[in-house]
Amino acid sequence: FALMERMKPYQIPVIFLTAKNSVYDKVNGLKLGADDYMVKPFEAIELLARIETVLRRYGKEESVLQFQSIAVNMDKREVTSQGEVVELTPKEYELLVVLLKNKNIALSREQFISKVWGGDYYGETRTVDMHIKSLRKKLELQDCIKTIYKLGYRLED
Repeated sequence: FALMERMKPYQIPVIFLTAKNSVYDKVNGLKLGADDYMVKPFEAIELLARIETVLRRYGKEESVLQFQSIAVNMDKREVTSQGEVVELTPKEYELLVVLLKNKNIALSREQFISKVWGGDYYGETRTVDMHIKSLRKKLELQDCIKTIYKLGYRLED
């Protein structure tokens, strides 16, 4: 809390990650200028989502995502691999962005469905498999997009 007082003038985004779970502590942290307040234990995926939200508020979300020789220009919605533009369908593009933003994190098919197709999608989760297969082929990511048995996928270096 003391550090927060000193950081306030710099307008740096702050998320409290703490074991202090009383309402008083939460309110105090937020009133001091924190953008969010998370009490341990928490899931890494939730922390990443909250970081993305805070960065969107500050307008500091990366406009270009980079992975090996692949670049995704978020402003242009353009994907290049080794300097060449790669044509992706809208769902393939969104799936790639989710993978890049969650690098080294295993995501379930249901999580992909929720993030890419939305909560009102009622089809099969196999559609994720088909889109992953297509991404692997178009971007030569066969060795980087790992299948997590009975769960989903993970993008790793």
